[in-house]
Amino acid sequence: MQHNPRSVSGDLSSRHWFAVSTLPRHEKRVSELLVEREVETFLPLYSAERRWKKRTPITLDLPLFPTYIFVRIDHHEEKRVVLDVPGTISIVGNGRQAIPVPSGEIETLRAGLNSRRAEPHPYLAIGDRVIIKSGLLAGLDGVLVRRKNTFRVILAVELIMRSISVEIDLSELALVPGWATQANTSMAHCGCISHGDRSADLTFLPSRIENSGLSISLGSR
Repeated sequence: MQHNPRSVSGDLSSRHWFAVSTLPRHEKRVSELLVEREVETFLPLYSAERRWKKRTPITLDLPLFPTYIFVRIDHHEEKRVVLDVPGTISIVGNGRQAIPVPSGEIETLRAGLNSRRAEPHPYLAIGDRVIIKSGLLAGLDGVLVRRKNTFRVILAVELIMRSISVEIDLSELALVPGWATQANTSMAHCGCISHGDRSADLTFLPSRIENSGLSISLGSR
């Protein structure tokens, strides 16, 4: 996990986190150049083993969100500093203006990903949603899937249309109120990662999931 705590001088209250799109395989270099310019950055990484032909496998640290990094800036004052860095494409927004990423999401990801194994996952837009009710990732919600003998929660960052999967224990999960857990009973949209208090009326999942008989995913598709 890589991030830079330094930032340029100015009013911290005017600073917000933004997603910056980069050229493919330029994430680390862009982050390094921004650090040199004293811009606070956050580049989540994960470890992956790669093998080329008959060579010994090596472990690489790769971007968790390919072609994206996060920066904390005063958009009006420091936008040009970011966009002038070679390898950057744009600050993610709606076409008219840049859209901040909630600071709570960044801080939760930063803390939680240091304690859990994560990897990129195809972006999902449908499926039953669960909330993580304990641990450093508590408060995040996403789509629950089963992978071989382990369970994972797919956390989606809707703004940049990227998802990651995080290993999770069923005892740490609860169903988001209003979302069905039985197959073929619901189809709903999965929004961006959210962080908040959803403790009321949560249905615990383990017994219902273990008896569902589903081998690929848990929830309607």
